[in-house]
Amino acid sequence: MSTLDWFVLLGTMIGIAAYGTWRTRHTDNLNTYLKGNHSTKWGTIGLSVMATQASTITYLSLPGQAYENGIAFIQNYFGLPLALILVCAVFLPIYRKLGVYTAYEYLGKRFDQKTRLLGAGLFLLQRGIQAGITIYAPAIILSTAFGWRLDLTIVFTGIVAIVYTVTGGSAAVNLTQKWQMAVIFGGMITAFVILLTKLPDNATHIAGVMGKLQAVDYTPDPKLRYTFWSGLLGGFFLSLSYFGTDQTQVQRYIGGAALREGRLGLMFNALFKIPMQFFIVMLGALLFVFYQFQPDTPLVFNQSAWQRQVQGPAGAEFRALEERHTVLHAAKQEKIRAWTAAEQSGDTAAESAARVELAAAQKASDALRKQARDTLYAAAPEAKKTRDSDYVFITFILTQLPHGVIGLLVAVMFASALSSKAGELNALGTTSTIDLWRAFRPLAAHDEARNVRNAKWFTAFWGLFAIGFALYVSFAENLIEALNIIASVFYPPLLGVFLVAFFLRKVGGTAVFWAAVATQLLLLGLFYFGKDTVAYLWLNPIGCAACVGFALFFQALLPGRPAATP
Repeated sequence: MSTLDWFVLLGTMIGIAAYGTWRTRHTDNLNTYLKGNHSTKWGTIGLSVMATQASTITYLSLPGQAYENGIAFIQNYFGLPLALILVCAVFLPIYRKLGVYTAYEYLGKRFDQKTRLLGAGLFLLQRGIQAGITIYAPAIILSTAFGWRLDLTIVFTGIVAIVYTVTGGSAAVNLTQKWQMAVIFGGMITAFVILLTKLPDNATHIAGVMGKLQAVDYTPDPKLRYTFWSGLLGGFFLSLSYFGTDQTQVQRYIGGAALREGRLGLMFNALFKIPMQFFIVMLGALLFVFYQFQPDTPLVFNQSAWQRQVQGPAGAEFRALEERHTVLHAAKQEKIRAWTAAEQSGDTAAESAARVELAAAQKASDALRKQARDTLYAAAPEAKKTRDSDYVFITFILTQLPHGVIGLLVAVMFASALSSKAGELNALGTTSTIDLWRAFRPLAAHDEARNVRNAKWFTAFWGLFAIGFALYVSFAENLIEALNIIASVFYPPLLGVFLVAFFLRKVGGTAVFWAAVATQLLLLGLFYFGKDTVAYLWLNPIGCAACVGFALFFQALLPGRPAATP
């Protein structure tokens, strides 16, 4: 990167963090520290909710996922608007009415202490790990692409987020996320506009004929990962879990000036989340078209790892693969031009024949790319830490964008990492303070200054935990899908507990506690032994229904009926 890029990057990141720290430096009230300012409006809440869920993984990995597999991933979000409507109608009013700091505090009021601790414990465990992934995922990609030291990239990102999150709490998170989302939107739109200027006029037609624009699949096959049905039903329950029971999201909208502000903030996401994700997957599909016309399109996008092997002892094997790629890529370009000419001529038969030949050329190219990746992973196992598609968008940024814009787009990646990580740390600190510290130290509930200090210490602890986890643990999953897979395995029991709490008033804490445990064991079994039979999105409705069913069954076995509680 040039001096201008570094100026834009550091000025953007440090400026936003410093602004948030300065504006919220005197946040000493526990309610404000954990929930944010009471004057927070719906726009800030809406952007904060969106920023917390959309991490760097979204902006780095999702375009690459669409580059390889098309825009079908958008089906994952089809159930989200319906889920947010239910959260607005049921979850949010109850949280606001009871004045809780955390969603799990409500479980203690509705059931008992063990159920509250179960919910809080599940959240702390998986979100603590996911906070590490939130740091690690962009760090491994950016450090590889730029040649930076991975450990320093992880530590820098983590420390910056810790400083302003600890200083200002939820108020700082809400404030900074608003500006971070402005940077993200500005950077992504800039990249999209520049990409459009580099594409041929029939780019969308080419993307369609090469299978990248099939957005909806109505096939009722539970083995298929992304279909209309899995997205509508599985995505509904997954989104309901995220927005209704995950403290990182709940904490963003339970504060604010009034119930109306929280509802409007959530409805903002219901309206704009799918268009935003569609914009990102379309960016990936058009990147695919762009690289079809580039003579120097990489065989493997993780060029740092690839070039080390090209220059190493086995370099001849890797150079031979590159030579085959050059030949196949040129042949595929000829097939694209032949299809374009046939399509423009209006000759249906010629167009159909050209389409078949183009599909065959693409299949041969995909096979060679897979062979190249397998060869790279065999020679350098550490390259398997991320998928090669995760490097598609960052490669475009570094090689095709002008200086200054490169710095802005890299700032987008760091801004999204900081915004999602800050939201996670804030929620982890809040849950630790309210559901662990105050639950076991009830006399401390009235010592506000001490509670604020403890919240800051817990926030810092989880930040350091996430940094340590990212430094010493490796991942080999598809980044954009890994977080949703983890959530689909661990969230359904928690969602089931909340649905029982809201709608089955005669089910008590003991029954629902063991129902959640049984459901978790069931989901772990399905995930490990049935992953080839049931796609991960289906685990969400299955797990939620199982938890409710188990709760009714266990309650029927228990003597007596518990009284209805808040």
